[in-house]
Amino acid sequence: MIQYREMEISDYQGVINLWTASDGMTLRDADSQENIDMYLQRNQGLSFVAIHNSQIIGAVLVGTDGRRGYLQHLSVSSAYQSRGIGQKLVDYVISALGNIGISKTHLFVHNANERAQHFYQKMGWFPRDEVRMFSYNSSTNSDV
Repeated sequence: MIQYREMEISDYQGVINLWTASDGMTLRDADSQENIDMYLQRNQGLSFVAIHNSQIIGAVLVGTDGRRGYLQHLSVSSAYQSRGIGQKLVDYVISALGNIGISKTHLFVHNANERAQHFYQKMGWFPRDEVRMFSYNSSTNSDV
């Protein structure tokens, strides 16, 4: 039986192992344990894990700026894909965000990651081609 619960910082090693093994996911220094701990504290009740036999098989990291939700990382172990786990994690996210009054959520998907794009579009997410993402890095570390 698969269990779903809020992500805790004690899950970090299992979650980072899952994310590292996921195709199409980019991890940066910003995904360090210290940074994820601060993120979870600022965004309590919005990130979730799926667990089977005491092993993390799915995880989603989500936050908000108070107006919009931001789905940062979603991954399901390849051995458990196509079982509805990713969709269930997204459902938990949408519900948790709705509970705090957030009705619109954004996410970023690599242009080449067509599998992820199809996954989200199947659930009703839609691409926003009228906007372009810009980034600014005030750090000397280009991998933040």
